[in-house]
Amino acid sequence: MPMLIGVVGKPNVGKSTFFKAATLAEAEIANYPFATIKPNYGVGFVKIKSVAWEFGKIPNPREGYYLDGWRFVPVQMIDVAGLVPGAHEGKGMGNQFLDDLRQADVLIHVIDISGSTTEKGEVVEVGSYDPSQDVKFLEVELDQWYLGIIKKGWEKFARTVMQEKQPIEIALGKQLSGLKVSEELIKLAVKDLNLDKDKPNSWNERELNDLAVYLRRQTKPMIIAANKIDLPGAEENFQRLQREFADYTFIRCSAESELALKEAAKAGLIKYVPGDGNFNIIQESKLNDRQKKALSFIQDNILKKFKTTGVQPVLDWAVFNLLKYIAVFPGGVNKLEDKDGNVLPDCFLLPPNSTALSFAYKLHTDLGKNFIRAIDVRTKRTVGKEHLLKHRDLIEIVAGK
Repeated sequence: MPMLIGVVGKPNVGKSTFFKAATLAEAEIANYPFATIKPNYGVGFVKIKSVAWEFGKIPNPREGYYLDGWRFVPVQMIDVAGLVPGAHEGKGMGNQFLDDLRQADVLIHVIDISGSTTEKGEVVEVGSYDPSQDVKFLEVELDQWYLGIIKKGWEKFARTVMQEKQPIEIALGKQLSGLKVSEELIKLAVKDLNLDKDKPNSWNERELNDLAVYLRRQTKPMIIAANKIDLPGAEENFQRLQREFADYTFIRCSAESELALKEAAKAGLIKYVPGDGNFNIIQESKLNDRQKKALSFIQDNILKKFKTTGVQPVLDWAVFNLLKYIAVFPGGVNKLEDKDGNVLPDCFLLPPNSTALSFAYKLHTDLGKNFIRAIDVRTKRTVGKEHLLKHRDLIEIVAGK
């Protein structure tokens, strides 16, 4: 299953704007690899320095697109219903929201850093609400959701595990598999939290809660998109929340600006590379006064101050820093083109600790089964099947017939 990025947050914080800004691409040249995209699913793109560029070539991506030395590789995203406190009890779209999140590998939590939206998503005067409440309440909702799933029929479950002498990680792994919780992770949690693995019926409320928090943090890592950063008081809130929640990465964000720039670029009015700190106007004569004013505002209040609108860095951080994925390119030592003459058409996002052999299987089952060796195209060095791959590696797989 492809990696899935969940975009979460309460109503009116700019969550849907963020989602739209992240998934709006140069559609004419961006092919989407995901066959069934439901209405609340979309395709975003992570940004990688082009490898073809090092060889003086321009790539022809099969999926995603290339722009000014950068390769944009598709990732699947889901925009879940705006949530409110009490979601785990079914309030608002609670149950739907949490069900949609089950398969997400990483979460982008969009908050209104200016403090102009209450906990229910009602718009209020800028600065009159404390956005730190949003970070806390989402943690509570997710932890309570995990706890609810763990506790479902817990006494009977614990009794059965003990009677049948089942290893707790296998039994609990089955119960939590829908949340992407592995047996290995449960083993680790039981050890780190010092739980009695042979007597799960002795685990008290606090221990079950600690287990829920531990598993949620590991399986739903989160980055905070501090949206509406251009509003008064937003920067002060940003600094304060960064200190208060040192475990999280916060990135300043203006989803509205990113959306405006991408739409202008798509219309051919400006040249803009997502994530960059500037843009160039191509057809000034086609811009009306309102558009000129908007672009000027974005330039002065977002890009000059913060070097980016934040949307692209949030996506990149979620995939490459939180999930620690790497991008690997298949290529040949003697030839970077495929049989149709396309330069480095493919780029694969792989989980951490991927090896040359796992990459061969990703390319084709037969390449994995008949693997002989791999070659690092840049260094021409031969590597074995256990060789750990690095971000932006360019690898040739040599396999038998």
